[in-house]
Amino acid sequence: MASTEPFKNVLLLPQTNQLLGLFTIIRDKTTSRSDFIFYSDRIIRLLVEEGLNHLPVEKKSVDTHTNEVFEGVGFKGKICGVSIVRAGESMEQGLRDCCRSVRIGKILIQRDEETALPKLYYEKLPEDISDRFVFLLDPMLATGGSAIMATDVLIKRGVKPERIFFLNLICSKEGIDNYHSAHPDVKIVTGVIDRGLNEDRYLVPGLGDFGDRYYCI
Repeated sequence: MASTEPFKNVLLLPQTNQLLGLFTIIRDKTTSRSDFIFYSDRIIRLLVEEGLNHLPVEKKSVDTHTNEVFEGVGFKGKICGVSIVRAGESMEQGLRDCCRSVRIGKILIQRDEETALPKLYYEKLPEDISDRFVFLLDPMLATGGSAIMATDVLIKRGVKPERIFFLNLICSKEGIDNYHSAHPDVKIVTGVIDRGLNEDRYLVPGLGDFGDRYYCI
């Protein structure tokens, strides 16, 4: 059973029956690829919207068609998405669905075969990323190695940690602890906290390899 214990700087989606139903579908190994994509996209949209809920706003007044003034708010600052290739690219459309013309950067990190450690192979980020709020996108947070390195890249480019939101569908307590030991001021927005990791460092109960199920199977 997934953990619902609170963690500092972890924004956990409300654990509703709807969300449980969505996760039941994408965890099922018999779910077709088309259904996996459809229901994963629904969860991704919820994650993006939750991240947007925590962006700063300022008061804004607008005139309505009834010649009234509505006192609302407007977002302060610009945002961009940064996906950790390749599984993170599955979350880009969900961000675009909520934010028109949003800019997207990419970071490629793979495991070094000799050291078994994550290694940075490629980055392409908006030139003004240091002035933006950043949604870092990767569906799974297991050990946290790739996410830590990707966040290191963002910080070296001048992004303040408190302006980074790391969005993922499923994470582990170990992943949260490892990630926040390196980047305690980054907010994690997640759908569920799984029981843990198995001997192969896969999330359990998990759902397998997200990238393979989304793109290949």
